[in-house]
Amino acid sequence: MHFSDNSLHPDSLLGSLSQDYTQDRGALKVPIYQSSTFVFPDSATMKRLFAYKNGRGELLPGEAEPMAYSRWNHPGLQTLEERLCVWDGGEAALAFESGMAAISSCWLALLRPGDVILYSNPLYGGCDAFIHTQLKAMQINSLAFDANDTVDDVLSRIDQAGFRDKIRVIHVETPCNPHNLMIDLSVAAEIKKILTKPEKEVILTVDNTYYGPVFQQPIKHGADVVLYSATKYIGGHSDVMAGACIGRKELMAVIRGWRTQLGATASPFTCFLLLRSLETLSLRMEKAAANARQLADWLNQHPKVKKVYYPGLAGETDSVNNLIFRKQCEHSGAMIAFDVKGGEKEAFCFLDALKLIRLAVSLGGTESLCAHPATTSHAPMTAANRARYGIGDAMIRFSVGIEHVQDLQADLNQALSQI
Repeated sequence: MHFSDNSLHPDSLLGSLSQDYTQDRGALKVPIYQSSTFVFPDSATMKRLFAYKNGRGELLPGEAEPMAYSRWNHPGLQTLEERLCVWDGGEAALAFESGMAAISSCWLALLRPGDVILYSNPLYGGCDAFIHTQLKAMQINSLAFDANDTVDDVLSRIDQAGFRDKIRVIHVETPCNPHNLMIDLSVAAEIKKILTKPEKEVILTVDNTYYGPVFQQPIKHGADVVLYSATKYIGGHSDVMAGACIGRKELMAVIRGWRTQLGATASPFTCFLLLRSLETLSLRMEKAAANARQLADWLNQHPKVKKVYYPGLAGETDSVNNLIFRKQCEHSGAMIAFDVKGGEKEAFCFLDALKLIRLAVSLGGTESLCAHPATTSHAPMTAANRARYGIGDAMIRFSVGIEHVQDLQADLNQALSQI
């Protein structure tokens, strides 16, 4: 029995899609195939299937992709990648050992010396460093644009830099970390359309880590490739490092070749953990988001809080940021940023007083975490750039978990009272 009824809701599909119970000896869950290599029935089959692997042959009608070596493929990986397509609506998916492995493999597959990557600011620090260090060393140039730039604004920047015929990849991270700044995907998609030529397609990649696949599906808004640190919401339990890349089959085939040669394929145990997590993805995200909605409104009224950054707050529904949010997102999500009244001293006082909420980086787990972006995730940015994007010394980043909301509120309240 091989279950693959794509008419069902993702919540139903993610526990059974692409699982063959007869092949797995009746196991309810996909087993961990902890094997580096796989046995062939005979030499002729081995020869034919290796020819296929190397692009010099085709599979027989109805024949499944062969398992040969776990750097290329393994059963858990195959099942996971089919399920990763469900929420985003992609044609194919790839799983990696980290989010940066997914992003770097994608860009290395698509970019060549002399190309330019156009990207939204502010950007995750790892991506920013890769663009300005590794890609720069390969003679791949870059150009940034800001959240509120129009299509004409961005095209003007491109023309001033002399890059109109050199843009190969447009990369967008939305919402931006840490303050839920929205980038309009329709702007990026229109720029892609304008810059694409018959001989060279411009590829739009979108980092959807901050909202996860339940609350935003960038492919619906023109993205070619969706990227994730699956360590975050997809993994969801702070116990696995992983990445994912989802999109059109032909693009995934190119990126897959680079993943194989770079050795970044997700391991059997990584795939097992992600398969477990996908089954509860919407439950976890909806609970965390419901908590965040209540806590954001409460923080917005607290006398020790200067400003809250969360889409859809009362009184801010007509802001540009919230207009974009309502156009391309399904929910406000589970990430809150807020400025306490004061500066670094007051922020540290609050953080050190927390009891239930943990002081740690990362996000998207079942437990609530708080961190100080200016001295952690965004420390590599210059002070001028942090000021430009509103990432100040008083800012707290709050990844809301699934604990009881009243307990979280009480912990926030007692910590704020220490300021």
